[in-house]
Amino acid sequence: MSQERVVDLRSDTVTRPTLGMRRAMADAEVGDDVFGDDPTVNRLQERVAELLGKQAALFVPSGTMANQTAIRAHTEPGDEIIAHADSHVYLFEGGAPAALAGCSMRLLPGRRGMIEPEQVRDAVRKIDSHYPRTRLVVIENTHNRGGGSVWPVERVAAIRKVADEFGLRVHMDGARLMNACVASGRTPREYAAQVHTVSMCFSKGLGAPVGSAVAGDGETIARVHRFRKMFGGGMRQAGILAAAALFSLDHHVERLAEDHTNARKLANALAEMPGLVTDPAEVETNILFFDVDASLGTAAELCEALHARGVWLHAIGPRRVRAVTHLDVSAADIDRAILVFRNALAALRPR
Repeated sequence: MSQERVVDLRSDTVTRPTLGMRRAMADAEVGDDVFGDDPTVNRLQERVAELLGKQAALFVPSGTMANQTAIRAHTEPGDEIIAHADSHVYLFEGGAPAALAGCSMRLLPGRRGMIEPEQVRDAVRKIDSHYPRTRLVVIENTHNRGGGSVWPVERVAAIRKVADEFGLRVHMDGARLMNACVASGRTPREYAAQVHTVSMCFSKGLGAPVGSAVAGDGETIARVHRFRKMFGGGMRQAGILAAAALFSLDHHVERLAEDHTNARKLANALAEMPGLVTDPAEVETNILFFDVDASLGTAAELCEALHARGVWLHAIGPRRVRAVTHLDVSAADIDRAILVFRNALAALRPR
């Protein structure tokens, strides 16, 4: 492998704490969060609740736990959840809605991870003892498998309106909510006002090593707190981690725009390379997908060739690759990645 700097585009979860963040962690005042007396955790939870305009928030170890505790707080076993077929809560959380909440999923199609209000209306089960009770709608913003697509606030509001008609709850998987806000110019409160609960992740684009939060009304977050304990998510001197999350909110939100610019730059270059297919117009945030022509081999083979040259990506299908820009990828790194792509494609292309 080249001895040059690795450009890791597999995910924005690979970011490492900056020096300033490490100092904040080292200096954090801590207590026992299970007893509720870690002052840094309490400060983070208050900050998140204020940021999202909710009564309360709870710090949890991961985005999966954030989503699954919220789902369990809103539902009872035998209920049904409406979500997009490519939702993270369905595809990438280990079957947790079934295993932890006892819920089935009603999966809807939609371009780039989006569903329409009328789809939700049509998916609500009528009241009948033969059917599960429709209870919850989950939307994901930005949508990972949608290529980092950003939900318009107006569409979220329209889905909430349908949910209110049927007495449903709405949860937003906001793992990359701050990316959505930076890209759209809408505030976290504007999004959060349209849903009952919202999660947000600190360990993706915001660059913290660990942690997410769930926000909502006080009663619901009290249930989330109970299920955090039940699922094994209670932490003790968690202020060390909460300090990193607070640092990320102070220093790493506005700079997400740099990641979006870098993703578009990469997409524009890839779109011009023979054998690769992508649409730069669909790159709204820091995630892009591209397809690999059969003449170049499989997506995995291309990723292997790139990996050997110091550019790391993730094949998500036989012909499809995902690339994600983040805090640890500079504009110069994107220039290097583009050059490596050209060299790798030249080597793979049939003579």
